[in-house]
Amino acid sequence: MTIAIGSDHAGFEYKEALKKWLEKNGYSLKDFGTHSAEAADYADFAHPVAEAVESKACDFGVLVCGSANGVAITANKHQGIRAAICWAEELAALSRQHNDANVVCIPARFVSMDTAEKITGIFLTTAFEGGRHARRVSKISC
Repeated sequence: MTIAIGSDHAGFEYKEALKKWLEKNGYSLKDFGTHSAEAADYADFAHPVAEAVESKACDFGVLVCGSANGVAITANKHQGIRAAICWAEELAALSRQHNDANVVCIPARFVSMDTAEKITGIFLTTAFEGGRHARRVSKISC
């Protein structure tokens, strides 16, 4: 499984740690930046991650910024993306089970690194339930 990953400066430290965690757990990665903790615009990294997932070049995306709002708003501008802000493990599971989310957005300023790893792991290993949820998901795109 190949994961597209990106962050702004506020999420850089978490992105780097998540890259190591993902690789340790057998995932392939495409890192779309940022590549330092210097100030950076979240859209410059959220769009390429979203495009990689939307085009199927990557299976899922992981985006990290301070609140996760900026990266989620940006990624969700793409028709084939369902980006979910997750700050708890249950939200990661529900975003996959009920919404077939394909990009997880993690708020680095509001969760521990341990929680970010757990959220990512749950997100990547939880299946979409389909059924009544598929009908709802099919109504999302404009």
